Amino acid sequence: MESTELLVVGCGPAGGTAAREAARSGVATVVLERDSVVGAKRVCAAGLRPGFCETFDLPRSIVHCDTPRLTLSTIRKIYAFTLGPAHTTTREELDGTIAALAQREGAEIRTGTLFRSLERDREGVIVEYADTRAGTRKKIRARSVFLAQGSSARLDEVDPAFAYDQWRAGLLTCIQYRVYPETPAIPATYETLEMHYYRSPLSGETIIAWMFPKRDHLSIGLGLGPKVNGAALRAELAWFLPRVQARLFPGIGYTIREEGNLLYGGKPRPGIANDRVMVGGTAAGLVDATTGEGILEAAMSGRFAAAAVSAAKAGAADPAPAYDRATKHAFYSRLRHRAKLMSFLERKPARFDVLFRQLEGAPRFADLLQHDRNDFTPAQWLYLYGQALRFGARAAFVA
Repeated sequence: MESTELLVVGCGPAGGTAAREAARSGVATVVLERDSVVGAKRVCAAGLRPGFCETFDLPRSIVHCDTPRLTLSTIRKIYAFTLGPAHTTTREELDGTIAALAQREGAEIRTGTLFRSLERDREGVIVEYADTRAGTRKKIRARSVFLAQGSSARLDEVDPAFAYDQWRAGLLTCIQYRVYPETPAIPATYETLEMHYYRSPLSGETIIAWMFPKRDHLSIGLGLGPKVNGAALRAELAWFLPRVQARLFPGIGYTIREEGNLLYGGKPRPGIANDRVMVGGTAAGLVDATTGEGILEAAMSGRFAAAAVSAAKAGAADPAPAYDRATKHAFYSRLRHRAKLMSFLERKPARFDVLFRQLEGAPRFADLLQHDRNDFTPAQWLYLYGQALRFGARAAFVA
């Protein structure tokens, strides 16, 4: 049986970053990617936080638009905020670039490979996968495994330690159109990230929708509860898209490319590390439920996995506990609070207006929410708690 030190399943921002940084530190690394092309079939608006390229040493050439403005919209009003600026790209370019850099560091990436199962023995973890090109099943033994397959990962079947009975409740069925206008949209389009929150007039469900600009197209999509068929999704987007067009590219013809998949918008998975196996990115539930953003968290989880594997290499130790501590310390408190906040807002959609009005009127409040909670000073925490109490008092009496 062939063997490696680190086996990564999935080559998105989490898996690609783990492979790149582990290989750079001298860890023999193999990546299994189910798609034939890294970054294909990803439903993602692909917004990057300010400084993302610098944080992960990525070329600025992947950035399509530098967007200094964010709008949060409800049925009643559009609320505007200033950003760092943020950036937009596509997952093909982001994932493909990280994968190419990982290969340059020595990682081996095998596309067209479907993860099937894993089992542990005294020498490591044996992973079985299907090679779709050869039409065969294969096995590889690794000292450590990093699972980063995204929201479709069925981890309950992989290891009972990763079971999470609320996982399906957090899944969102999403549809996205890449809209290619025949002539450019209005200039403000390419300077703005748009997020929309409203109750659907068709289904009565709470909708999260978006418009993110790219060089040659606009990513326009939406997501709602897990059990939605394709016809219902297209009907929701057919209601939303003309409203975006009327503001941004009125009277301009366009073509579309449709994408659909499951995303995640619940609390992070409680169990993400057990006996030489680690779970990262969206598969671990590392997603901000209020915005659907999880690329930074995914890439950071890959970094934490690589660091844990590298540190454990010399003594043949289990990297899982160190990975678990680092990831939960960095993200779990914030992401759990965001999931609770989203649930609170969804029960009465008018609460979105209360929150967005407060954010618009308190730039310091909006700015702090964009930063890492672990870096806050006591004075900043006191300010945030004051703002939270203010919001709670106002939102409690919304009809």
